[in-house]
Amino acid sequence: MTRSFFLAVEGVIGVGKTTLARLLQPRFKTGLLLEAFEENPFLADFYADRARYAFQTQIFFLLSRYRQQQVVPALLGQGSLIADYAFAKDNLFAHLNLEGDEWDVYNRLYEVLAERIPVPDLVIYLRAKTDVLMARIATRDRTYERTMDQAYIEHLCQAYEQYFSTYTQTPLLTIDTDDLDYVRTPDALAFVEGQVRMALGIGAYQQPLWREHDQTLCRHRG
Repeated sequence: MTRSFFLAVEGVIGVGKTTLARLLQPRFKTGLLLEAFEENPFLADFYADRARYAFQTQIFFLLSRYRQQQVVPALLGQGSLIADYAFAKDNLFAHLNLEGDEWDVYNRLYEVLAERIPVPDLVIYLRAKTDVLMARIATRDRTYERTMDQAYIEHLCQAYEQYFSTYTQTPLLTIDTDDLDYVRTPDALAFVEGQVRMALGIGAYQQPLWREHDQTLCRHRG
């Protein structure tokens, strides 16, 4: 590998962002930046009553993610970096959950902070159907997600699809994960690794055979 890179993994709740980031980290020998979402004291209340706690939850996330992103330049000074989220996701969630004056206040703050955030060299967008996401959420069994509303996940899926359908801020690699088990299937993980290497343009890599190639969509944008 001849150059450092900053890679961010994105997708709807339960799609497997953190898992993939952890699996790719040793393969690319990078640093790892994981979102500290469990530090948000409003998160459990938000899932119980989204309308009441959306603003507090979103502002906490915005400031927490901003603070965490401030270490990215220093980490990149030590080598490549993989993160399990992109800062831009904050605005996507806020747009879905806030309205009126709360949205206006949030958006003004977001626009000021976003100007100071490092931009990834590549964003991986992981996709999955709503029923697959709900099954994965149930399997990991986080306490505050046990009452997760399927309609909310569906709305998130639609918001992510709309957002990435016109995304041009960075190169983008889109991967369907419904039938891609990169946790239990080495060839599936090797396939994802190969797609990332090609998207980043780094190193010669023998692309493994994978029977679900036609299930995976790859878009590269400069």
